[in-house]
Amino acid sequence: QVHLVQSGGGLVPAGGTLRLSCAASGDTFNNYALAWFRQAPGKEREFVAAVDWSGDNTYYAHSVLDRFTISRDNAENTGYLQMNNLKLEDTAVYYCAARFAIHSTHHWEYESWGQGTQVTVSS
Repeated sequence: QVHLVQSGGGLVPAGGTLRLSCAASGDTFNNYALAWFRQAPGKEREFVAAVDWSGDNTYYAHSVLDRFTISRDNAENTGYLQMNNLKLEDTAVYYCAARFAIHSTHHWEYESWGQGTQVTVSS
């Protein structure tokens, strides 16, 4: 497994931007698909975006399409989530997650998780 440590997040006005980072250690990073999930208070954890091991293929939830960009730098063992044009409904705790070999949109299929980081979008 990989160990994931997140950074970034915070308070941003609506329409603003944030970038989240997810640094991996342990097992070989490019053996794993990387994803971001989020969880708002009182709601289930939901899929946001995923990227395959190579970084060539990305997948997005409809709600963030054309606003968020997931990427990874395998040389630096780090994944990223660039969030643009943030909306109030993007407020949540964001988690990065790694799954061996292939991505999934189901959070229960991921083996490794970051510690979570709060993103708050203000009006």
